[in-house]
Amino acid sequence: MNGLVEGAVALGYGFASALVPVVNAEAYAVVAGRPGEYAVIAVVALAVGQTAGKLLLFEAARRGTGRLARRLARRNRSGRAAARTARWTEPVQRWLSRRRTGLPTVLLSASVGVPPLVLVSVAAGTAGLRRWEFAVACLLGRVLRFAVLALPAALA
Repeated sequence: MNGLVEGAVALGYGFASALVPVVNAEAYAVVAGRPGEYAVIAVVALAVGQTAGKLLLFEAARRGTGRLARRLARRNRSGRAAARTARWTEPVQRWLSRRRTGLPTVLLSASVGVPPLVLVSVAAGTAGLRRWEFAVACLLGRVLRFAVLALPAALA
């Protein structure tokens, strides 16, 4: 495959893997790291596709925050359930809303996978983290993760 096709396939695969949990971007990064001149293109395109998909989740959470809260409030008539939900969501939102703690959390999640990036993406969207800061941290972490996974195969 030439570089353009390899990049387009990796971009699409990365986007799909960001939204569909059974599509594994890490496995694709290992396969893309095979010896060849297009490994770097594939890794970067895969990271860009993943970041675009996570941004879609981020934006959906950001725009749907009010509607989801109203729907949950209607559904949860008991005060205990609402208090339990607030006990877990409020500290997470405070943590991710601060740049000093939110951005390193996104970077850690994108590069290591703990906490899961899909959960961090949704939580960061509801916490009000800036879109471009989330995107940069996510992209850097994803490039780092995929490069580390592709490197052994590329050096073999």
